Amino acid sequence: MRFVAACLLATLGGNASPSKDDVRAILGSVGAEVDEAKLEMLFKEVDGKDIAALIAAGREKLAFASRGAAAAAMDASPAAAAGAAEEKVEEKEEEEDEEDLDMFSLFD
Repeated sequence: MRFVAACLLATLGGNASPSKDDVRAILGSVGAEVDEAKLEMLFKEVDGKDIAALIAAGREKLAFASRGAAAAAMDASPAAAAGAAEEKVEEKEEEEDEEDLDMFSLFD
């Protein structure tokens, strides 16, 4: 996620097409390590794509996901909601390890 954030910071700072060196410089300024494989994967995924269009597509996905979750919560009974909350905690623990790789699905 830090690679995406650094890329977006460069874009917000006026750099319409940030390079890998720009991302490295931003991450280096805060002492963050740069995993070259993940940086390469990010740039392969966003190559030739407009950052503003990617942000808009991500917003649509998030809006749809939040509406779906709200509708499901309204239909669930209190006991089912409690069980679902416990399952989410367990799922979240499993997903934390894969968090960096999951972020790239936003660019599909």
